[in-house]
Amino acid sequence: MNKLGLLGKNISYSFSRAYFKQKFENENITDTTYENFDIDSIELFPSIIKNTKNLKGLNVTIPYKEAVLPFLDKINKKAAAIGAVNTIKITKKGKLVGYNTDCYGFKKTLKPFLKAHHKNALILGTGGASKAIAYTFKELGINFKYVSRKQSEHVSFTYESLTEDIIKEHQIIVNSTPLGTFPNIEDCPAIPYSAITSNHILFDLIYNPEETKFLRLGKQQQAITINGLNMLKLQAEKAWSIWNLKQNR
Repeated sequence: MNKLGLLGKNISYSFSRAYFKQKFENENITDTTYENFDIDSIELFPSIIKNTKNLKGLNVTIPYKEAVLPFLDKINKKAAAIGAVNTIKITKKGKLVGYNTDCYGFKKTLKPFLKAHHKNALILGTGGASKAIAYTFKELGINFKYVSRKQSEHVSFTYESLTEDIIKEHQIIVNSTPLGTFPNIEDCPAIPYSAITSNHILFDLIYNPEETKFLRLGKQQQAITINGLNMLKLQAEKAWSIWNLKQNR
């Protein structure tokens, strides 16, 4: 029996396990299982690899998309450029190869909504997911700035320094933080929502709840709002094609 799984912390809510369980039922895939590997520290990762028989691949989620990199034998060129991994393939020789399919899912989801005026973006948060977003914006020729709680070399704005003018100038705003994830559904990034207009796109990588407070406040300002569900489905299917278990049947 082939095994796949999700590596993360506090992931009982996870989309991936339910998604693949449904996929396996729908497509009559009976030789593969998918489970959560919920660990408190990335230092426990090698023991998962050592002790899980027939493990063929993993998805990686918060907070290990960057922390897992030193444990890999090889990193795909795109994932290396991004600096974060969300998919690991385990080869027949037991080598761990890292990939990033977040950028694929994000790009395919965002592109249909883009108009000529969408030239500047804000990325809220600086974690592993934000790096795939930044990579995609570079590919699309969209200027972007990071927003975080603390100023740093890569962070252009703190939440305190965000003005209405900055919001007006940046007509794509992506929430890559966990703020607003179930059960903390009344949380949202502290930005000047009153400056958002119908020219804005608000994209939240969160998928539970379906409409976060961040998206709800954007919708009240007539913005286009997109949640993380389609991106997740696309990145999951891309991961499946990387694992390529069908060829091993």
